[in-house]
Amino acid sequence: MTDPPPVDDAVGRPPVIDVLVADDDPLVRFGLRMMLGGVADLRVVAEAGDGAEALRLAERHRPDVVLMDIRMPGTDGLAATATLRGRSSAPQVIVLTTFDTDAHVLRALRAGAAGFLLKDTPPEELVTAVRHVARGRPVLSPEVTRRLIARVAESDQEQDTARDAARRRLAALADRERTVAAELGAGRTNAEIAARHHLALTTVKTHVSAILSKLDLNNRVQVALLVQEAGLIPPE
Repeated sequence: MTDPPPVDDAVGRPPVIDVLVADDDPLVRFGLRMMLGGVADLRVVAEAGDGAEALRLAERHRPDVVLMDIRMPGTDGLAATATLRGRSSAPQVIVLTTFDTDAHVLRALRAGAAGFLLKDTPPEELVTAVRHVARGRPVLSPEVTRRLIARVAESDQEQDTARDAARRRLAALADRERTVAAELGAGRTNAEIAARHHLALTTVKTHVSAILSKLDLNNRVQVALLVQEAGLIPPE
């Protein structure tokens, strides 16, 4: 079931979310435009056929959310995502693709994507995902989440190297920030973290902002990946 759009109390209508669609297949772009165009609070402001065009159009139209294909000619979707997320006032990016290999998922999330969905995602779930990421809430399809959880680890040496590097980065955090980061790695919301550690919700939000700034990361998903690599997930 599709989540209802948030309501702008000032005018009684939901705020409109501007969307840019980037895919090299004209039929896919047409289908997404028709699907999203029928939703009152979503508006497709531009379409791109490759990553380079997506970057130019994003600069011109300043969308809230970009639906980004991975395999496109020239600049691919992953490179375009990393460039977009490095800009000031960056849009949120949902990588939407037929490819769900572990490498693609991890590269997309590390590039700063707020979501990773397969192209056969039902329309109502796609609409909900766009609304979620526009509000700063990362999304992953259930299948992608299961693949990440079940992912086969690298060799022991590679895993040790990645763990040590992740722990060195997390060492830059204060003790309380490291605790909050570990909770993000467990997938807990700000409200759940506040309740578990008897903190004010505003305090948790302040810690999350400090974590993102100190680690030079874009979103909570990237923090969670780093914590997973460091092996610092807190107990239930």
